[in-house]
Amino acid sequence: MSAAIPALELPAVDVDALVKTYGKSVRALRGVSFRVDRGTVFALLGPNGAGKTTTIKILATLSRPDAGRATVAGIDVLDDPKGVRRVIGCVGQKDAVDLEATGRENLVLQGQLYGMAGADLRHRVDELLDRFRLTEAGARIARTYSGGMRRKLSVAMGLVHRPRVLFLDEPTTGLDPEARTGMWAEIQRLSADDGMSVLLTTHYLDEADHLADRVVIIDEGVVVTQGTPDQLKSELRGDAIQVELVSGASSEQALRALGALNGRLRDMTCIGRAIHARVDDGAGAVPGVLAALERGGVAVAAVTVSRPSLDDVYLSHTGRAFHAVNEGDSR
Repeated sequence: MSAAIPALELPAVDVDALVKTYGKSVRALRGVSFRVDRGTVFALLGPNGAGKTTTIKILATLSRPDAGRATVAGIDVLDDPKGVRRVIGCVGQKDAVDLEATGRENLVLQGQLYGMAGADLRHRVDELLDRFRLTEAGARIARTYSGGMRRKLSVAMGLVHRPRVLFLDEPTTGLDPEARTGMWAEIQRLSADDGMSVLLTTHYLDEADHLADRVVIIDEGVVVTQGTPDQLKSELRGDAIQVELVSGASSEQALRALGALNGRLRDMTCIGRAIHARVDDGAGAVPGVLAALERGGVAVAAVTVSRPSLDDVYLSHTGRAFHAVNEGDSR
């Protein structure tokens, strides 16, 4: 018989071939697999309807998969859901703050729900109010808080019981740039200083690029790629070039004109009035691109060149830009 794996060597989250179907036809997950290493920030990316929310619900024991297996901190979500709930913190996209209670009262109640009391709870509440710069606002009714303050209080509530794994759903949605930057710093601190494992979902690919040690991109219930942000971007050779056509210009005509460049542009796709492609030397390719479009009688509004981004990674694997498909039902 093989020896048991020590708890500290187990992944924070281990997802193996999860399948989930709603009704008779909506296949939210179709064999999703990934793992989250301990003490890291992991980003689960995909448009609305990709399967992110369903995955988080299964990991948080709020839903059962039709097939597959998942563990959190080494605990099987089906065999021991209560055990999972004791070691996780969950911060949803919509704040769970009681607006008629003070910030301190919200944190105290959250701690009491996990069996905390006395000096330990008071110390933890003071610690979190200080950490999120809410000490002076702690005695105020939460209804008087700004959106950024409420979001910080929500994250603090998810941390009261010192979870080993924290699920963050769209942690910076609706925040102004200053509050967003502050939240980024706090998420990084959770991993670097506290050794906590953080699994976040986000619609902001720059957020995932900045925060995540590793990302997985899912689309229509399937993992399309995963790896570190740098690994995924390095797989895309060269630069990204985007040509924005003037209103009324024919994208088909533009694609034909660019096709005459003898393969210098690759992975060409058209989204609305924008032509996306990859090229070895973006800056050097611009004059030839403009000349080809002019010969083809296609008017151009703008041309931009950039280094590969996670949006380019998503485009290369799905044929669609991430921002262009970020509408629809959540599941």
